[in-house]
Amino acid sequence: MQKSLISPFLTFNGQAEEAINYYVSCFPGAKIAQLLRYGDKVPHATKGNENRILMGILSFKEQEIMFLDMDSDHSAPMFNWANSIHIYCNDEAEFDVIFDGLSKDGMVMMGPEPVAHFRKCAWVTDKFGVTWQTTWE
Repeated sequence: MQKSLISPFLTFNGQAEEAINYYVSCFPGAKIAQLLRYGDKVPHATKGNENRILMGILSFKEQEIMFLDMDSDHSAPMFNWANSIHIYCNDEAEFDVIFDGLSKDGMVMMGPEPVAHFRKCAWVTDKFGVTWQTTWE
């Protein structure tokens, strides 16, 4: 796969594996390209962190989203809606599947509704606090 120049990198506090599996279920055709644990490559990992994710990569639409769990001794800041990940959907069916998956147990901030030249547009904060904007032209 050709690497993109800019890839989202999501940092969690022990939920990276749950999140990456959740997104695989939300995004048609997505797959886990890499899942590396602290215990696999960081022999000096703090006890209790061995199974946390050091590097997770989700592959979707020829893009990668990277995942990391912070060591339990240090916490990552919470996600907020000031940053979001945008997904162009190929068709209405794909839009609906992604929207339904991300909005389950999350919060719909807008839509789905037509905006400008988009037939459907939505703004959703998922159950992990990550905000997504989905569009279909």
